[in-house]
Amino acid sequence: MSKFDHARFRAQFPLIGKAPLNPNLVYFDNGATTQKPSAVIEAEGAFYSSANSNVHRASFSLAATATDLFEGCRTKLANYFNAEHVNEIIFTKGTTESINLVALSWGQTYLSKGDEIILSAAEHHANIVPWQLIAEKTGAKIKWAELLPSGRIDLEQFEHLLTNKTKMVAINHISNVLGVINPVREIVKLAKQVGAYVLIDGAQSAAAIDVDVQSLGVDFYVCSSHKMYGPTGVGVLYGRREILDSMPPYQTGGEMITKVTRERTTFNKLPFKFEAGTPNIAGVVAFSKALDFIEQFSLKGLSFKNELIDYAYRKLSEVPQLSFLAEGKPDIPVFSFTLPQHLQDISAVLDSKGIAVRAGSLCAMPLMQSKGIEGCIRVSLAPYNTFEEIDYLIESLKRVLASDDEKAPSEAQQDDICADEAIMRDKFKSAGSWDLKQREIMLLGKSFTRMARENRIDEFLVQGCESKAWVTVSESNGHYFFEGDSDARIIRGLLAIVFAAFQGKTQQEILAFDIKEYFDSLGLIKHLSPSRGNGLNAIVAYISEQLTS
Repeated sequence: MSKFDHARFRAQFPLIGKAPLNPNLVYFDNGATTQKPSAVIEAEGAFYSSANSNVHRASFSLAATATDLFEGCRTKLANYFNAEHVNEIIFTKGTTESINLVALSWGQTYLSKGDEIILSAAEHHANIVPWQLIAEKTGAKIKWAELLPSGRIDLEQFEHLLTNKTKMVAINHISNVLGVINPVREIVKLAKQVGAYVLIDGAQSAAAIDVDVQSLGVDFYVCSSHKMYGPTGVGVLYGRREILDSMPPYQTGGEMITKVTRERTTFNKLPFKFEAGTPNIAGVVAFSKALDFIEQFSLKGLSFKNELIDYAYRKLSEVPQLSFLAEGKPDIPVFSFTLPQHLQDISAVLDSKGIAVRAGSLCAMPLMQSKGIEGCIRVSLAPYNTFEEIDYLIESLKRVLASDDEKAPSEAQQDDICADEAIMRDKFKSAGSWDLKQREIMLLGKSFTRMARENRIDEFLVQGCESKAWVTVSESNGHYFFEGDSDARIIRGLLAIVFAAFQGKTQQEILAFDIKEYFDSLGLIKHLSPSRGNGLNAIVAYISEQLTS
């Protein structure tokens, strides 16, 4: 086998591989979505410029070309997953819709009161909420498979959950938080002994490991193009043909019908029965190129990924304050951990240094609850990442952890800042770069006067802020005064910025204040992440609501 040409591979990705477009971007959020190679990007544009037509229905040659390209991807996917029949591959918008399709269509057909659904404690919300809804509708009950310290499903405990009432087992192949491969083959074997169906969430596994749906014996397998170097808005549902044939349509409309009269409708055969309306044709065509790309670089069996896992695990383990959510190395390069500082503070500082990581519940709140935490930091790598980027991450994390030693503004300086937004404007103007502005926000948060603990109640909680934030409003002689708090230092810094604009002013002055211009002058909205920017606006909206209610 030829040696992996990392430089050539990285150069395939315009967003990260070709300076100076994004020379400082370190992209470690591949568990959420991978970057796209030029071949995929160009394929989507090429379809619109040379083959654009609807598929299946028209009777002219351009439509035949579009249909061939579209159906060619279905054939590749059947081979990719070793499906027995090509019509067992259904196109959806993504993993989430694929699971919803099965939960609604299969669930309404096969579930009844008293039946049981087994999920694992490490499922993504997309593989929890649809089952909760269908359980409510049908009277079925959800049971939970627990995890070993390694993060894998505890087979012994899982076996004890199985009964003759178990109708569905829906679990992930690889957790989006823990990065470990579950013993799917053994789980399927045990489930089949009681006659249960099995759905596997393959969002994290489809591009990482070999998946043979016939060998695994699964009934359903779901994944998303955008986690496989393909475009967003395209997903895959594999289902065994005899099961799909027995399920009613998920959505109705064009394409999924055979005949419509005033009295009744007859439905199309597989796979079209589940593909109502015009699909994302260009996305599917581009996805076909992504499948070629995965095969071209042998990404499922790439040894370089193991080198990344080993190196990243070793370097992260050298950070003494860092605590992984699971024991041992993950099976794919996904690392989730906690640190003493608030996770939003960590991600904010990393973002200011060009490092993109995921922070929060990672759409796995039940898992976080079982760990006794609100969220974590996730670093998820792809083969285009480098050892140097990992070193830069470790260096940046160590600086974040050392930031508590930085000197905060004195109380007098803080009083001056809070008294006049003009001082705040000057302060941020002199900061210059976003990295320095970010540091100023963190220092403001460090010296921010926190509210009394007893006031941190739901009545004063700001809705729409990614980290919990509380604000109280008081009035004296027509002037308004504010107190606030958050466990996240960056949120306290943003509260200080808002309070500097509003503190001690009248209702008329506050409501007339051009807050957008103020934030723009500080350089906030341009650089804050969308969720953090939304949180900042939520604080302002909360104050306005309190003044006008």
